[in-house]
Amino acid sequence: MYGRQQGGLAILISMILALALTVIPMSDVLRLIKPEWCALVVIYWCMAVPGRFSVGSGWFVGLLLDVLQGSLLGQHALAMALVAYITVNLHQRLRVFPVWQQGLTVLMLLSLYQLLLLWFDGIIGLQPKAWTYWLPPISGMLLWPWTYLLLRKLRRYYNVT
Repeated sequence: MYGRQQGGLAILISMILALALTVIPMSDVLRLIKPEWCALVVIYWCMAVPGRFSVGSGWFVGLLLDVLQGSLLGQHALAMALVAYITVNLHQRLRVFPVWQQGLTVLMLLSLYQLLLLWFDGIIGLQPKAWTYWLPPISGMLLWPWTYLLLRKLRRYYNVT
């Protein structure tokens, strides 16, 4: 089986699923707390296989997110590339952290991601967001252990190296 030997299919499927979870319609309450699925998956793959999934991959995923959401072209791409860059630089340290400490690091990375998007919104003249704008990084941190375990199981099954 080609996908099991190469593992690229596992990365591709997880990114497509994250993009789908990002654009799926939700109620107003759920939309407020919906985590940044793409950023979570990018953080995982940059931490797990930085030689295979890195800054360029993060930039490409961010660009796809810009197109899917109809936002300013490049804002998610730049924010995602920066998150990927920091994750790749810290991947050896992050790997040895317990999952709860990784979750705190993920909170900081997702907060940086949100801050960059807020900065872009300010540049183009959009009104500042309410305090609920900062709920997705918190929900991302809380969902990190399950995301990590699910993607690790996927990585091991498909032998992604």
